[in-house]
Amino acid sequence: MNQPDNIPSAVQPLHISLCSAEESHTILNLYPLYLYDLSEIWDRQPNRHGIFEEEDSYHTLAQQSEVFRIWWQHPGILFPYLIRAGEVPAGFALVATPPYIPSYETIDYFMHEFFIMRPFRGQGLAQQAARQIFAQFQGSWGLHTNPTERNGHARRFWQQVLTDYTGNEYSSQLIQNPDDEQLLSFRFDNRKL
Repeated sequence: MNQPDNIPSAVQPLHISLCSAEESHTILNLYPLYLYDLSEIWDRQPNRHGIFEEEDSYHTLAQQSEVFRIWWQHPGILFPYLIRAGEVPAGFALVATPPYIPSYETIDYFMHEFFIMRPFRGQGLAQQAARQIFAQFQGSWGLHTNPTERNGHARRFWQQVLTDYTGNEYSSQLIQNPDDEQLLSFRFDNRKL
């Protein structure tokens, strides 16, 4: 079966780059798709305005985007990465450093968000992207995911990626965040790799 021209095949090159403020609209366009994907995992519904945010104060995607622009306001502290397959946006990764990591974490880098759109999943692209982003920064890392069965695919994804990337030198544990949500927390230090 032929693949549409706008969907890259697995052989097209992966490109990961810091997303400039001029290109921020691309990540901002992908962000609602990410939240929609997460709604199934976290069992969340949109607010009364149709926006996947817990706060009812967001009436439009434009308002949601304005709050999200913080990722381009602190260069050298917040790192918004755009992931492309060939020339097509395939996803994004948002890496934070203190003070923008969860207050209960004592790490150097936190994978705040990581998203690959559905047409690009199952091709190894997500694994390559995660490894390349981790390699950008040497230090202690953390990331969280939902620990429930609804999120089995992502849990297995991170376990496999971290096993391969660290040679099984990572830790995972269930934690409670300040909102009393249970999270599966992964930690590793790539200075030792």
